[in-house]
Amino acid sequence: MNGHPLVSIILPTFNREKTLAKAIESALSQTYRDFELLVVDDASQDKTQSILLEYARKDVRIVGIRNEKNSGLVRSLNKGVQCAKGAYIARLDDDDFWLDPRKLEKQVAFFEKHPKCVLTGGGQVRVDEKGKEITRLMFPETDEEIRSRMLFTNPFSHTSVLFRKDAWEKAGRYDETLIFSEDWDLWMKLASVGTCYNFQEYFVCYLEGSQNRSKEHEVRDALLNMRLRVRYRRSFPNFLGAFLFGCLAFMFALAPFHSKARTLWRNLI
Repeated sequence: MNGHPLVSIILPTFNREKTLAKAIESALSQTYRDFELLVVDDASQDKTQSILLEYARKDVRIVGIRNEKNSGLVRSLNKGVQCAKGAYIARLDDDDFWLDPRKLEKQVAFFEKHPKCVLTGGGQVRVDEKGKEITRLMFPETDEEIRSRMLFTNPFSHTSVLFRKDAWEKAGRYDETLIFSEDWDLWMKLASVGTCYNFQEYFVCYLEGSQNRSKEHEVRDALLNMRLRVRYRRSFPNFLGAFLFGCLAFMFALAPFHSKARTLWRNLI
């Protein structure tokens, strides 16, 4: 690797002074040590930058990248991956944290044994703002299972994944025209390059409490997801079933009780 770390962790952040430290600590607690942590500060206006600089002074593996103006999540992701020196890319959000200290160790070992695999992930524990567990999600394990479900719903937890940088480049990177489901779109592109796998273990703690999305956002996102299903209909099986599934999701988004419907819908999928 010519002295470069094998893994680059990409952590985009914006005004997350209350949660950023915990996310960083979960990365530094990994048993796998050959990594760099690239924190892309999207022009935060709180104490995020000072927290980042304090950690960077203590650990040379932490690299701060600051956007001069707010560019949005997807552009920050592509910027971080583009600057990464590692062959493998891990993702971490500024309000989430990794639960398993051996997460990277397990994923790197899997990649080394399976050179055709381009994407791995794991399970997710969702919590509210007080840290109370809401639910646990496990995703389809094998490449065949992942492909059979790909058009129905996102089969990976974004902050649990490790993917190959060269596959990301070949697949076309994150689509910066998307404001939602940019990760799902990338998984479908990566699946055209190689195989995928999900560990049947809980890798990440996901904060759900701060996400108060309006009914309009729910409808917009349901429509965007339908466009993704249509875009990749020839790449994965079960398009008709997935299309009908998407129509049902759209109906749930339109429901006047959409907040409660969203919780019910998530439990169903």
